[in-house]
Amino acid sequence: MAHGQTAPGILAGRLSSEEIETNFSDLHPPYAPHEAAVAADRCYFCHDAPCVTACPTDIDIPLFIRQIQGGNPEGAAETILSQNILGGMCARVCPTETLCEEVCVREVAEGKPVEIGRLQRFATDVLMGSGEHPFMRAEDTGKRVAVVGAGPAGLACAHRLAMLGHQVTIYDANSKPGGLNEYGIAAYKATNDFAQAEVDWLLRIGGISVECNAALGNGLTLEGLREAFDAVFLAVGLAGVNALRAQGEDKPGVHHAVDFISEVRQADDLLKHPVGRHVVVIGGGMTAIDAAVKSKLLGAEHVTVAYRRGASAMGASKFEQDLATSKGVKLMFNVQPRQVHGEDAATEIELEYTASVDGTLQGTGESVRLPADQVLKAIGQRLEGVPDALHLNGNKIAVIGAGRTSVEGVWAGGDCAAGGEDLTVTAVAEGRDAAMDIDAVLRA
Repeated sequence: MAHGQTAPGILAGRLSSEEIETNFSDLHPPYAPHEAAVAADRCYFCHDAPCVTACPTDIDIPLFIRQIQGGNPEGAAETILSQNILGGMCARVCPTETLCEEVCVREVAEGKPVEIGRLQRFATDVLMGSGEHPFMRAEDTGKRVAVVGAGPAGLACAHRLAMLGHQVTIYDANSKPGGLNEYGIAAYKATNDFAQAEVDWLLRIGGISVECNAALGNGLTLEGLREAFDAVFLAVGLAGVNALRAQGEDKPGVHHAVDFISEVRQADDLLKHPVGRHVVVIGGGMTAIDAAVKSKLLGAEHVTVAYRRGASAMGASKFEQDLATSKGVKLMFNVQPRQVHGEDAATEIELEYTASVDGTLQGTGESVRLPADQVLKAIGQRLEGVPDALHLNGNKIAVIGAGRTSVEGVWAGGDCAAGGEDLTVTAVAEGRDAAMDIDAVLRA
């Protein structure tokens, strides 16, 4: 955060160590065994369970809840992990309120769903805590697959390929694996270095090697990977950040929200992590909410999320919006950035009100200024560094079927691939399904 450290309004130590510890404790504390048993008892174990249909990874939710009810959390975890090998992280970060829990029969009838996410966390935590890894590799096929990107899609693909008997090498641009689970998830959603613990547990399947600080254009080429491996899976994510297109956005005090989240996640001591007194986050998705809430938890006095459309169009779920407001974050709708003001660093941001005219969003000419010594940009990311040989669909890699790209022997999944939602659970499903398709091709 080089710019932030030179901006006078961005300082560390705004809160005491006790306040920081409280603020960054678990958002959803784990169930105790008796709490899990009570929660499991609320499930109707529907035959045609709508929660299963709503789960991108098709976990048999009634089965794993019945296994918890029967006192077999390890069996429940195996049911979960056989479909979603990152079920532990997904239990923490998946927007269950808009997926499985939204369609739960209890939710529809009573307005209070079975807490599927917390039950999933209970089961996977028990199994991972035991040190068990219930999956074994098949006989070695002699085939080698390169996975570029060690985020959710890449890890899920690598694990399934290894389980099927292939040798996998994962390459990642960062200094440690995990992708967005390690660098992009709000610290209060995944505490105690859980992302790395999950990666370590996943790699116990064997047959997977990890090489960090390597990326396409930085030591790797698609042509070289195709020559050296029998198949390639690209899970490179979205590295670029869109511009505000507002005057003054290059001033000290203006940062990328994804960088801010990553730096907080990787901080050794949050007491020493700087944050503004007046923070304005531009955007309306999960990244915007995470950055805003983190700012507040670090001690920012006034935090505002400014979104150019109305509340119903916001990418962040109603649960996330409510979480932000419960922490003291103000949500502003129908405003877009016009200019960042300040002589040597950001001190104010000017926002223009917007309106929809014949279906097109337009500025009204009316504006408002807010104090802002820190402005965080959370307005979407874009694909960067992809070889010209790959066809694109919009700003993502074009894929058909289970992630097949326009280049033979190359698959893609996760945020870099066109199609699915930008969710951890969707990325896991795409990585798993691509692995099954790669396996079928390699055995043909």
